[in-house]
Amino acid sequence: MSTFRVILADDHELIRFGLRNILTRSDQLEVVGEVGDSDALLEMLRSLPVDLLVLDISMPTINGIELTAIVKKRYPQLKVLILTMHQQVGYLRRALAAGADGYLVKTDCGQEIVSAIDRIRQGSGYVSPSLRAQFAEDLLRSPRDTSSAGTLEDLTRRETQVLALVVAGKTSKQMAAELNLSPRTVDHHRASLLRKFRLKNSVDLVNFAIRNGYVALEG
Repeated sequence: MSTFRVILADDHELIRFGLRNILTRSDQLEVVGEVGDSDALLEMLRSLPVDLLVLDISMPTINGIELTAIVKKRYPQLKVLILTMHQQVGYLRRALAAGADGYLVKTDCGQEIVSAIDRIRQGSGYVSPSLRAQFAEDLLRSPRDTSSAGTLEDLTRRETQVLALVVAGKTSKQMAAELNLSPRTVDHHRASLLRKFRLKNSVDLVNFAIRNGYVALEG
């Protein structure tokens, strides 16, 4: 079997160093590149043949979930393994919906990433052991949970921006200045978000967005 060519994408150099040390112990894996931001990643993928991308969610400029959707559209055969600190099932659901082939948590042991890559290489999906039971329960419950009907795909680009700023604790006036909109327009988008997710107020909106991984927290 030929070696599996891997790119490491994480904005922390120490994490990339540790991953490289783990992966290069296997003669079946070859780390052919590493990057610390989304722009460098997209540039590298244009010219470097690769089989697997190990990708963090909290990436500068474009987060890892959005990047997954982009690279999967451009390079359908490229496998993507999300490696993140986020342990909420909402992030896992969004990553899989974007096309990720696996989801691993940084608190998992080092050998776990080798197992994950091996499974993905064989054509299977992979979910972190720490999330499997929760994910299975979530899947069983989700068809009956109609309390919040909206999905990320239902949101406009502007609504997504407003949602991120709501979670960041910005006021309507601050959001208006940042987005170059009127406060009234911002309030309109906020009301639209509440309506789409069937929520009552901004506190509920923040809790829902964080719990379900609609906004990637820093880290």
